[in-house]
Amino acid sequence: VLMPAAQDHKRALDGDEGLNTGGMGAYAPAPCVTPELQREIEAMCVKTVEKMAERGTPYVGCLYAGMMLTPNGPSVLEFNCRFGDPETQVVLPLLETDLYEVMSACCDGKLNEVDVRFKENVSAATVVCAAKGYPEKYPKGMAIKGLDSGACQAGGVKVYHAGTKVDANGVTRCSGGRVLAVTGTGPDLTGALASSYRAVKTIAFEDEPTGESLLHHRTDIAKGAVGRKLRIGVLGSTRGTALLPVMEAC
Repeated sequence: VLMPAAQDHKRALDGDEGLNTGGMGAYAPAPCVTPELQREIEAMCVKTVEKMAERGTPYVGCLYAGMMLTPNGPSVLEFNCRFGDPETQVVLPLLETDLYEVMSACCDGKLNEVDVRFKENVSAATVVCAAKGYPEKYPKGMAIKGLDSGACQAGGVKVYHAGTKVDANGVTRCSGGRVLAVTGTGPDLTGALASSYRAVKTIAFEDEPTGESLLHHRTDIAKGAVGRKLRIGVLGSTRGTALLPVMEAC
C-alpha cells in the first residue's frame, strides 16, 4: 500500500536558508508528485520489497522511501524502516482506515484483506514550532502558552508534542529543539496551511524572566506548492497553430 506523497522542509530558515534540521514543516499530498510519478514510485517500492523477500529477508512494516525528483525521473535517496518526522504528521491525518487495523494486518500477513483508504480531496500541512536557536544551542524550560486557544482546539487542527514536558505544577514546558508540530487539514493545501498558521500564531514559548516568546517557525511552508504560477502561451497563425510554444510555456 503506497501512502500519499509528502514533502518536508529541512532548512531552519525561510527561503530554504540556514542549517539543516530534522524538519521544519511538511505537507501532503505533494502536488509535484503527479499520478504518473506516483505509479513510478510505487513500482520502485514494490520491487524493493519483492527483492528483499527473494533474498530471504522479507520486510513487514512501514518502509519510508526518501525520493529525489530528477530530470530523468524519481530516484531513491534513502530507505528508512519507520515513519518520517514531520511527514507522519501530514500523512496519517489523511488515513481513513484505522491505523491499528492496518498494522495488525501487517503482523498477521493479511494486509491484502484490508481495504486501506485515504481521504479524498483533503490536504494536510504541518508547521514545526522550535526553540529559538535550533538546531544550534537553544533554551529550554519555557512555558508553552496558547495550547488551549480556539485556533488550536478548532476542528481540523492537531498539535503534536515532541520536545515538551509537564512540570510539577502542571505547566507544559519546552524540553527540546523541535517542540511542537501544528497540523491543519482542509479541502485543499491553501486551507490546510491557513488552519495550521492560524493556530501557530496563538502559541508562545514564554521566557518567564522577560516575557519574550522564544518560538521560531518558518513562515513559508509549502509556499512553492501553492504559489506556483501557470504560464500559458498561445500562438495564432493563418496556416495553423504550432503547439510547441504552448507546451514550452506551460
